[in-house]
Amino acid sequence: MGTATDMVSLGEPLYEFSQIRGQDKQYLQGFGGDTSNAAIAAARQGAAVAYVTRLGDDEFGKQFLALWREEGLDTSGVSIDREAHTGVYFIHYGPQGHVFSYLRAGSAASRMRPEHLPLDLVRDAKFFHTSAISQAISASACDTVFAAIDAAKSAGVKFAYDSNLRLRLWPLPRAKAVITATIPLADYFLPSLDDVKVLCGLEQPDAIVDWSHRLGARYVALKLGADGALASDGTRRERIPPHAVDCVDATGAGDCFAGSLLAQLSLGDDFWRAVRYASAAAALTTTGYGAVAPLPRPEAVRQLLRS
Repeated sequence: MGTATDMVSLGEPLYEFSQIRGQDKQYLQGFGGDTSNAAIAAARQGAAVAYVTRLGDDEFGKQFLALWREEGLDTSGVSIDREAHTGVYFIHYGPQGHVFSYLRAGSAASRMRPEHLPLDLVRDAKFFHTSAISQAISASACDTVFAAIDAAKSAGVKFAYDSNLRLRLWPLPRAKAVITATIPLADYFLPSLDDVKVLCGLEQPDAIVDWSHRLGARYVALKLGADGALASDGTRRERIPPHAVDCVDATGAGDCFAGSLLAQLSLGDDFWRAVRYASAAAALTTTGYGAVAPLPRPEAVRQLLRS
């Protein structure tokens, strides 16, 4: 690995409070936010990763900086907004699984603007990664994402995009318009089945992959949850079978998939090996609680792949 950054991820970190099962009023502290999760997952696989965001001048923001530095991330693209707070979310566990509650309106990350971008950092990476959540949190954040994509593409940096759809953050017509305008720019499109069904109106994984390619995505890795993944480069298509694990919490599994995939690509794997690795890493993430703590290390992923 050279000195250049393998992956730059941009988005909103969220401080996490996860309800302890069986306890109504007790919570475990943790860290979340889809792009931050993906960045940490990539770093744990051995990639050189930088994260770009804005944090509040608060205890939550300080803990995020400490976390990223502990995980080996480059935080030179993180700035402090002294007039806004770091976003927070709560995970409750109910009969239908986990339920999320957010305190993110007006967060520091939602106040990102194109002029805040560390353009040299973005242009020097192998991969630029972001998600539709980063576009949904505000109009200025959406502008910032497009400016970063433009900088990345103009410098020959590969762009990876996760269509994470959160309809609490924006109405479906706007989400469709922005996401379908972003997919054609993506070298790697990494949707989840439930999200993309809503976006394209299709049900079958193969039809969804076809739709993604028609829009212009070069490589597609469709995450199928407990059913594994469906990967395509436009000519070859491969179903990646699921791994049998003791799933207790799926929070962050898709983010782990994205980060692990990009890490393996940056470390020299081809697309197919990288997808198989990412699928195993994502499966392992579901065996622990919270978004960050269960993100696996390479030894555990390789052991699952051998089993």
